[in-house]
Amino acid sequence: MRQLPPCPKCKSEYVYESDNLLICPECFYEWNAEDEAIETTNTNEVIDSNGNVLSNGDTIVIIKDLPVKGYQKAVKTGTKVKNIRLTDGSDGHNIDCKVEGFGALGLKSEFVRKA
Repeated sequence: MRQLPPCPKCKSEYVYESDNLLICPECFYEWNAEDEAIETTNTNEVIDSNGNVLSNGDTIVIIKDLPVKGYQKAVKTGTKVKNIRLTDGSDGHNIDCKVEGFGALGLKSEFVRKA
């Protein structure tokens, strides 16, 4: 079975093929399978506080107590977060993740390090 490339829009790995189109079920983006040879390198690499390049699915550690709006307590230093998802950073946060005890959060890469 042929390995399909991730979605160029949301980077989802759950892409499927329909006729000559590749379709992403998460963001509903469709593109031509023959055009997949177009260079898809990520020029906007997300780098942690130590200069390591982060990628989807990595495990990170928070390096600073981070206050969270709507909560009286902060996310503590040393909190380990698994299976991160990188975003474009249009809202200032370039990491989406689920933190135990807080739920889904957006984080800035300058406050984390790769585990």
